[in-house]
Amino acid sequence: MVEQSSDVHIEGMDDETLVARRVGGPSVSDTPSRLADVLADVMGVENVPADAHFFESLGANSLVMAQFCARVRKREDLPSPSMRDIYRYPTIHALAEGLTKTPSAPAPTAEVMTPEPVRRASGLSHTLCGTAQLLIFLGYSLVAGFATAGGYQWVATSSGVWDVYLRSLVFGGVGFVALCAFPVVAKWVLVGRWKAGEFPVWGLAYLRFWVVKTLLHANPMILFIGNPLYVLYLRALGARIGKGVTILSHSVPVCTDLLTIGSGTVIRKDSFFLGYRAHAGYIQTGRISIGRDVYIGEKTVLDIDTSMGDGAQLGHSSSLHRGQSVPAGEHQHGSPAQTTDVDYLRVAPARCGTARRAWFGLASLLQLFLLYLPLGVGGLYIVFAAVPAVRRRLDPRTALPPGELVTDAVVLSLVMFVGFVVLGLGLLCTLPRLLHLVVPPDRVFPLYGFRYAVHRATARMTNIKFFAWLFGDSSYVVHYLRGIGYDLSHVEQTGSNFGTELQHENPLLVTVGSGTMVADGLSVVNADYSATSFRVSRATIGARNFLGNNIAYPIGGRTGENCLLATKVMVPLDGDVREGVGLLGSPCFEIPRSVERDSRFDRFRSGDALRRSLTAKNRYNLRSMAFMLFVRWLHVLGLTLLGLATVELYGVLGHVVIATYMALTLVVTTLYYVLLERCLTRFRPLRPMLCSIYDPAFWAQERLWKVPDRHLNIYNGTPFKALVWRLTGVRVGRRVFDDGCYMTDRTLAVIGDDCTLNAGSKVQCHSQEDGTFKSDISTLGAGCTLGVGAHVHYGVTMGDGARLAPDSFLMKGEEVPAHARWGGNPAVEMPEAAVLPAGTGRTTPPSVDSAATASVN
Repeated sequence: MVEQSSDVHIEGMDDETLVARRVGGPSVSDTPSRLADVLADVMGVENVPADAHFFESLGANSLVMAQFCARVRKREDLPSPSMRDIYRYPTIHALAEGLTKTPSAPAPTAEVMTPEPVRRASGLSHTLCGTAQLLIFLGYSLVAGFATAGGYQWVATSSGVWDVYLRSLVFGGVGFVALCAFPVVAKWVLVGRWKAGEFPVWGLAYLRFWVVKTLLHANPMILFIGNPLYVLYLRALGARIGKGVTILSHSVPVCTDLLTIGSGTVIRKDSFFLGYRAHAGYIQTGRISIGRDVYIGEKTVLDIDTSMGDGAQLGHSSSLHRGQSVPAGEHQHGSPAQTTDVDYLRVAPARCGTARRAWFGLASLLQLFLLYLPLGVGGLYIVFAAVPAVRRRLDPRTALPPGELVTDAVVLSLVMFVGFVVLGLGLLCTLPRLLHLVVPPDRVFPLYGFRYAVHRATARMTNIKFFAWLFGDSSYVVHYLRGIGYDLSHVEQTGSNFGTELQHENPLLVTVGSGTMVADGLSVVNADYSATSFRVSRATIGARNFLGNNIAYPIGGRTGENCLLATKVMVPLDGDVREGVGLLGSPCFEIPRSVERDSRFDRFRSGDALRRSLTAKNRYNLRSMAFMLFVRWLHVLGLTLLGLATVELYGVLGHVVIATYMALTLVVTTLYYVLLERCLTRFRPLRPMLCSIYDPAFWAQERLWKVPDRHLNIYNGTPFKALVWRLTGVRVGRRVFDDGCYMTDRTLAVIGDDCTLNAGSKVQCHSQEDGTFKSDISTLGAGCTLGVGAHVHYGVTMGDGARLAPDSFLMKGEEVPAHARWGGNPAVEMPEAAVLPAGTGRTTPPSVDSAATASVN
């Protein structure tokens, strides 16, 4: 059964909708009846009793109530409710009383910004910038090709195994140092010192910015994240970082001169502290100042012009919006952050001095230079020399028939692909269990020692995305997770127990209760860190839970059985254990676990209906897995065929062939997966749905989600990203700036002209809640901005020029007026204070300026 996700029609937004309500407001006596009339109209009923519960009595859900809020916000004779108000006051009578008696918020002390106009770049500058980026990429590929070919020729003239090792060591070492040093040199030559300010996208200043950012992201030093060497590298780029700082996030800061981090600070993974943001057609740069002994949790965002004092803490799934400051010693969490009593630093310190950090960094370098680089370079040469298909083609005197090219490519690709799958699964199911014996749980160990290296190696190894991608969204993911160490109790198979994106610190310390379902983006935070120590412990998720997207679940999360954890929720670490409720927002608040409308497919949850449907879904998912393996192998075959042809031409065209191969690989990969995606949708747009997860239409959607798309990140910050989105079916406008946005259901997304999409943002046009799947069109009007890490749900409409603040969650069905600024989790109207960089006629908060001058020692 497939239905429209909502049969409630919402009129388009009025361009003259006011951002703020008139002073005075409606008459208190008329408010309940007017609210009841609006809700009755939305739900298509004659009347709504004033004391009827929205969810339990009327059977409404969050989508219907979001549409109700949108209608009410258009009426100047009614107060504006938010979704938080709906859950807090779940009847018309309570809502009217709560909205009319709630005192007005005090006027902000800082000047409030008026909505600035969106900059619309000219078509010429947009085209010239894209052309320059393409030429720079081709030039970089050409230089890399010449260097690779020259190095290979030098290694190939070796006279023995020892000579091969030494030459591989020299060539690999020089190449590694060059790749690390080049971004540093480029930054100081092209930019010098970063300064707070702004410049338009697609201009000359932006082109220099993009070159530096791209080189940093392609830098091999990102392999040393979590290592003291990475901190030294950021210092070489201009960051002011004190002693004993631990950085675990793979989000590389770009404007490093504007970054200050005091000694003893720890920054957890998946945190954004970029030093810049894209906003309304401009790149804005600003300071991020972090004091001494600060703790920054997982999945956090620090916007520009933010600061944290000495000893401050920012909890997981939280953010600091522009101009926010956490005073010294204060703990905050939420998006935007607010004061809390929760202590997020939960592991005792250990002895970890400068000598220990220096030895760990030195040992890492020796391991790299003496083992990994020679094995990589020399091993590649030995493989080329040992494999006849490659060796014969490297000899320009050998003429081979074209038929052998295809045969050799098939054999080589099969050996590589099947070997990776079989050996990879074997290692993942055995090696982590052996390494787990080295790092026992609930014991504190110092950082930068043998146990720390084993712990980090386990995390990297077991978070390989390929196998979660292969088995996710099927019954077979349960067997894979058990194989790598998950404790899944007695599994109640649903066919969609876990999604395709899942990460953890240690898989052998994850417990998930029976009957629990998990969507994409779960991060099990089962390791605690301080600046000197770490500890792994078991993280337990209760039975019969449902977890939405992009959730960090920490050790000691205060949730029990039968909970609904909504998308981007901040899992609580304090208070009573929540059971039988839903949790929404950051910081979280309680909502109903389920509503009547979500129970229409309950017949599939048990008995013969479940067995028949689950069997059919398993067969379909098994075919999807086999098909996707075949598709991935075809891709490997194509690249192998291209590689062998390149090797054959190497003796004729030389170094240029290798440079061409790098560019052709990207083009072929992109077009191949675009064509695959369009074929799976039969070149038709998806249509909004409301169906069971046992509906074949949903199974087809799961297959579509398996189309690989990691290669799209290469196009970030270029005009080609919007072009690729358009090829995949996104209705995207002109001159869209995309710095790293992700869209799940392409043909349901509508992006207007001149939109600005920041790194880590997401447009998700669907939702799965227990056994129900819902999807609808989400529309961003012209000139909209999505902040860093912002998340837009399905059925959303943002008016022209609207802004969504960093790390915000715009819930399903919301309607944002034109030129409004919304923010928070869940998002509400939130005007931005006028806190902008110095040097542009604007002011920076004193808290930021003072923090910037603090000592980092």
